[in-house]
Formats: sequence, C-alpha cells, structure tokens
Amino acid sequence: MITKQEVENAQKAWGQGVVRIGTLQSDKEQCKTFTQNFVDEQYDFDTKEVLFKPTKAGVQQFRINKEGAISYFIGSNSKYDEDQGFALQPWIHVRFENAAIILEENRALAMGNYFFTDTNNVETKVEYTFGYHKKPNGKLKIDVHHSSLPFNVGESV
Repeated sequence: MITKQEVENAQKAWGQGVVRIGTLQSDKEQCKTFTQNFVDEQYDFDTKEVLFKPTKAGVQQFRINKEGAISYFIGSNSKYDEDQGFALQPWIHVRFENAAIILEENRALAMGNYFFTDTNNVETKVEYTFGYHKKPNGKLKIDVHHSSLPFNVGESV
C-alpha cells in the first residue's frame, strides 16, 4: 500500500528538482542533462505514455512523451515553440498543499494547490492533480500530471 508519506516525499523531491533546474540555467548542457534525469526519475515515460498537461501550455497543451515534458521545463525545442522553460523562472521554493490524497496498493492520486516562490519571494498558486504509480522497486513515478492556474471569478467562460 502506498502511504501518504511516500506521496509527500515524492512531491518534495519534485519541487526540489524544479528549483534545481532553475539554478542550472546558466550552464545549458548541465541544465539539460539534469532535466533529462529529473524527468526520468520523476515520470513514468520509460514504460508508457504519461498524461502530462502542464500549466503554461496552450497550443500543445498535452505532452504524452518525454521530449514534450523536457521542453516544457527548459524550452529550446522547435517542436514546442510556446515553451519558454517553466522551471527556468527561476523558482526558489515549491510547496504542496494537498486537498486530498487517494491511496491504493500501487497507485495514488493527489490533488490540491502547489505554490511556486520566485526570487522576489512572490508566490504563484497553481492547481494540480498528480497520479503516482509504484514501480516494482518501490519508487513512485508520476503518470498523470495536470496543472492549471486558478479560475479568475471576473473571467467569463
């Protein structure tokens, strides 16, 4: 059975990885290598398509392959022209506030808000749903990632 602590540990590792990407932006090669390893470590692209819908993607908003996920985090991929490199902000902290977590034997779902703090200590609130799959080695990997900016009540639908 996946535990709440395992999910929270996976969230912490994901947030630390996003922050680390931003710290490496001045060394493009090291940044790219770290991001590739980060995506391999965090996401289950090695065995399947991942349902990945990042926050700031409107043209190619669904990224079911590793290449699309890496592009979202660091940009510089002509196949995904809209990507500016979300993780290159840079962010100095990411924290999760889970609204709910569903725990199963080899699967967990978490939904809530996560907050990205920039170098001016300004937080950006983003809504998320992550699905985790427990691999045979016990590692949780993300196979569902949906995030979006909160709806502004003043906007029309």
